[in-house]
Amino acid sequence: MKQTPLFSGIIYAILGTLFTYFAIQNVNNYGWGFFTFFFILLATLDYGSAIRLIAFHFRWKQQQRK
Repeated sequence: MKQTPLFSGIIYAILGTLFTYFAIQNVNNYGWGFFTFFFILLATLDYGSAIRLIAFHFRWKQQQRK
């Protein structure tokens, strides 16, 4: 089965949400430590990739219609 950019973007958005949740839980339990910033970094990268892939999917679909 071939993965589309939309599916990959959704997976990245889910991972970004999961890492954001981990960061919030880590702050509540242990304060602002290394792993909190690590989780925030991972969430930022995942959200950025998700936005890029979802935008690419819609541009690609629009290009195919022409």
